[in-house]
Amino acid sequence: MHRPGKILLNICSRRFLKGFQQILGAKLSMVSSGISSSSAPFSYVPVNKASTTLPEATIKRDKYSHRTHNCGQLTVANVGEKVELCGWMEFQRMNKFITLRDNCGSTQLIVPDERTDLTKTIEGISYETVIRVIGTVNPRPNSQVNKNMATGEIEISVEHLEILNPSKTQLPFPIRQFIKAKESLRMQYRYLDLRFPEMQRNLRIRSKVLMRMREFLINKCNFVDIETPTLFRRTPGGAQEFIVPTRNPGKFYSLVQSPQQFKQLLMVGGIDRYFQIARCYRDEAGRMDRQPEFTQLDIEMSFVDRESIMMLTEDLLVESWLEELGEISTPFEQMRYDDAMELYGTDKPDARLPYKLQNVTDIVKTSIALTTKTGIEYNDNFGAYAVVFPKESKNFSNSTKAQFDDISKREFPQAKLLQVKITESSWKSGLTTLLSNDVVDSIENRLNLHNGDMLFLSVGQKPDVQEVLGKLLILYTNILESKGVTLRAPGFKWLWIVDFPLFSKEDNENGIRTTHHPFTQPHPEDLHLLATDPLKVRGLHYDLVSNGWEIGGGSIRIHNSLLQKQVLEILGIDTCQMSHLLEALDSGAPPHGGIALGLDRYIAMLCNATSIRDVIAFPKSMEGRDAMSGAPIQISDEDKKLYHIRTPAD
Repeated sequence: MHRPGKILLNICSRRFLKGFQQILGAKLSMVSSGISSSSAPFSYVPVNKASTTLPEATIKRDKYSHRTHNCGQLTVANVGEKVELCGWMEFQRMNKFITLRDNCGSTQLIVPDERTDLTKTIEGISYETVIRVIGTVNPRPNSQVNKNMATGEIEISVEHLEILNPSKTQLPFPIRQFIKAKESLRMQYRYLDLRFPEMQRNLRIRSKVLMRMREFLINKCNFVDIETPTLFRRTPGGAQEFIVPTRNPGKFYSLVQSPQQFKQLLMVGGIDRYFQIARCYRDEAGRMDRQPEFTQLDIEMSFVDRESIMMLTEDLLVESWLEELGEISTPFEQMRYDDAMELYGTDKPDARLPYKLQNVTDIVKTSIALTTKTGIEYNDNFGAYAVVFPKESKNFSNSTKAQFDDISKREFPQAKLLQVKITESSWKSGLTTLLSNDVVDSIENRLNLHNGDMLFLSVGQKPDVQEVLGKLLILYTNILESKGVTLRAPGFKWLWIVDFPLFSKEDNENGIRTTHHPFTQPHPEDLHLLATDPLKVRGLHYDLVSNGWEIGGGSIRIHNSLLQKQVLEILGIDTCQMSHLLEALDSGAPPHGGIALGLDRYIAMLCNATSIRDVIAFPKSMEGRDAMSGAPIQISDEDKKLYHIRTPAD
C-alpha cells in the first residue's frame, strides 16, 4: 500500500521529468533547424525515439535501436532508401563532406549546397563528436567511388543532423591509422584506442570464436559450463600466485593460476564433462604473449585417454574456425618433446621454418682445444648444434651480431655461441680459436657450407645450446623477412608436442621441479623409474602448438591418491597442503584428463596480432599496470589496518 507522501513524490517526479523533456525537445529543434545560441552551442538528445520532432514516417528502424543501419552496411542495393545513422564524426571537409564511423565501418555523408542551416551546424564541430543523421542513400559518381571502403559506392544526402554529444577539440591522439600513437599512450586512453577498426575487428573475432566453441561443447558434446572460484588457497609447485589479504590476521587467499584442482574435483563429483571460459592469474613478468590476468578455455573429461582429448580439441578448433582464415585439416601432426628440442631448440616450434638445428656433437667432442680454452666439460649433457642460413650472410650486420651475443650471454650462460659468415677465405679463423682445424673441416663437410652462408654454432650444456639456437633461428628469420626474404611457409602449421619429461632440474639447485604441474599422470611405461630415476620419467602431458605459439596444454591427471602423494613427496611438497585433493581422490575418482587453451594467444594468432594486448579490451601493460587508472596504487592507512598489512614505509 502506497503512502500519500510517496504518491505525491512520484507525481512531482513525473511532472519534473516531463518539463525537462520539453526543454530538451526545444533544444533539439534549435539544432535540427541549424539555430544555435552562444550560451548553448550544442544540444543533447535523449535516447528516446518519441523525443524527436523529425519527419520519420518512411524510416524503418532497427527493433532495438533508433538506427536503420550501421555505418558499414549500406550498398548500392540501398539507393533511394531513407536511412538513419549514428556514430562518430571521423572526418569532415568544407563543412560539406563528412565521414561517419561506428563499430562496423564508415559511411560518407554529403550536405546539399542549399542546406546552409546544416552547414552552420557542422561548422566548428570537433572530430569524434557523436552525431545522428537522417538522409537518403545516393550512388556516388563513378569518378568518386572509393574501392577501399565497403560503403565506397554510395553516400548519404543529409536531410537532418543532430549533435548527440560533442567531443573536445584536442583528444590525446587522433583516430588515424597512418599516425597511430605509441602503445603506452593508447593504453592510457584505451577507450579511444578501441575505436580503431582493427580493435573492433579483433574483439568481434574473439566473440564469434568463443560463441562457436560454447555451442560445440554444449550442444554437440554435452559439456556443462561451470564457474569455479577465483579466491582459493595457495597451490604449491606452480607459478607465483597473487596473494589476497583478509580481515583475519595472518590469513590469506590466493588468486587461482588456473581452475586445475576444481575441475579435478568436479570429475570426482561425477560431472563427467566440464568446461569454463576462466579468468586466471599469475604474478609473472609481462611479455608479448603473457600478462598477469588472462583467459583460458578450460576443459576436463572423465574416462578418457590422451588421444581422446587431442581429438576433441581438434574437432573444437575445426568447428570454431573462421572461414576467412582458410582451411584447417586434422589430425594434427605429433612430435616428441626430445625431437622438438633436437630440431627447433624449443618445445613450441614454428614448423613453417625451412631451416632446423643440426647436431654436430659427435664431431666437436673430438676437439681437445675446446675444453682447454673454455673449460667446457664433455659430460652427458654436452651438446654442439648448428644452424645454417644459405647465402644470407649479406644480411648479417655487426649490430645483429652484438644483439645475438648479448642474448647468448644473458639468457644462456651454459652455451658458447659462435657466429660466422662463410667467405671464400679466412672464415675458418672464427672457429679455430676454439676448435681444431680437423674439427672445423669436418663441420664444413657435414653442413655442406658454401660461400655466402651464415653459420651459427653453439657448444656447451644442454638444453642451453639448443635453446639459444632455437631463439636465434626465430630472430634471424624475422630479420630476414623484414628485409623482404620469404622463409616461412604460409598458413597455420599445427603440432602436438608429447612425451614431455615429468620432472626437470631446478635452476641453480639440486632439487627437481614439475615440468607441467604436480597433478600430471606419469607415463605408464616409466612408473618403475619414479623411485630410482625420476628425471627419466615421462608425463602424459601434451601441448598444442601452432606457428611458434603455445596455444594450449593439458594432461591426463593422477586419479590415485597414493601415486599423487608419491609425486608430491618427490617434489618436496608438504602433502598436508593438498589433503583436500588427496581425500577426494580416495573417494572414488574416475580416470580423467583435460586441456586449457590460452584464448588470448589463440585469438592473437588468428588476428595476426603482434601482442595479446591487441585482442584484450582492457589489458595490462608489460609492467602489469593498468595505464588508465594507474593500478596498482597505494591504499590508505585505514585499509592497511583493516587487513593487517604493514609496508616497509610504515
